Amino acid sequence: MINYNYDYVPFFKEIIGNPYEFNSNIHFKINNRRYLGNKSKLVNFINSVVVEEIKEFNSFCDLFAGTGSVSAHFNNFDKKIIVNDILFSNYIVLKAFFSVTQIDYKVLQEKIEHLNNMNNFSESYFFETFGGKYFSIENAMKIGNIREEIDKISENENEKYLLLTSLIFAADKVANTVGHYDAFCKKILNKNKLFLLMPFIRFENNFNNEIYRVDAVELAQQVKCDVLYLDPPYNSRQYNSAYHVLENLVKWEKPEVKGIAKKMEMNDTKSRFCTKLAPFDFKKIINKCNCKYIIVSYNNTANTMHSRSNALISDSFIIDEMRKIGEVKVFSMDYKGYTTGKAINMNNKERLFFCKVG
Repeated sequence: MINYNYDYVPFFKEIIGNPYEFNSNIHFKINNRRYLGNKSKLVNFINSVVVEEIKEFNSFCDLFAGTGSVSAHFNNFDKKIIVNDILFSNYIVLKAFFSVTQIDYKVLQEKIEHLNNMNNFSESYFFETFGGKYFSIENAMKIGNIREEIDKISENENEKYLLLTSLIFAADKVANTVGHYDAFCKKILNKNKLFLLMPFIRFENNFNNEIYRVDAVELAQQVKCDVLYLDPPYNSRQYNSAYHVLENLVKWEKPEVKGIAKKMEMNDTKSRFCTKLAPFDFKKIINKCNCKYIIVSYNNTANTMHSRSNALISDSFIIDEMRKIGEVKVFSMDYKGYTTGKAINMNNKERLFFCKVG
């Protein structure tokens, strides 16, 4: 039996919260997260192309879902959303937001209260590995203890997905970084205290959805959909390296880490789209997919001040391959993308390559 202490978060005692009404004091949304290439600010641009060129569709497949912000925009009770991402930390979030169809809302809220009110901390793997680096000593200790507690109090997979997602988003808010985990700030600049909120999810929209953590090329051959949306990595910066701390936290295998950045072995989550194989894998997806429309997001990072940030697939290659299977249009808008801070492109544009198949 869990004993709840309401002193730390008194408003939870007074407000159970309506799962259908967003309250920023209680809830967080799927796009409330710092992430490289996050399309949350471009959703309206993407939607405008869908409305103009497609109008109606029944299924939407996002092969490189990342944060899931684009799929979330199109997720509705009369649509089937298929989402995929290779990272464990993203997969957990996608499972929480797109696969859970029912939950005891009050019980979930009570368990999040319990996690927030934990105060008898012990030194843990997470504290010893990341404390005083990516997180303050206090936050690192609390994150590690909360992670252990989630395994103890989760009564089913859905609860665990939701609680882990709450922890991922809370950790992101207090991380001593610029939004990714390639490196940490030398001084603890982020002194906010860890605080978990409730994920804001419309459960009734999730009955038809499918969530995967598989190779994008393989999945493209297996699924059938109306709209196939592709937002692959643009350059050689591996996402598993940028988010290794969250991968470590979610998998909770407590591996040995190396170097100043405290990174673990992560070969199983490397993407070929961050290598010279990117054009070949893109061609495979285009040639083998089963869909009516294809939308490709790709940033014009072909010429930057850092070679690792240069785009691995050229515009001409994307257009040529898509023209082999249908009519192609290109839409663009000015956009200041979220980067690692090492590359600057003053003429940055986000483009959508649209193809009506056949």
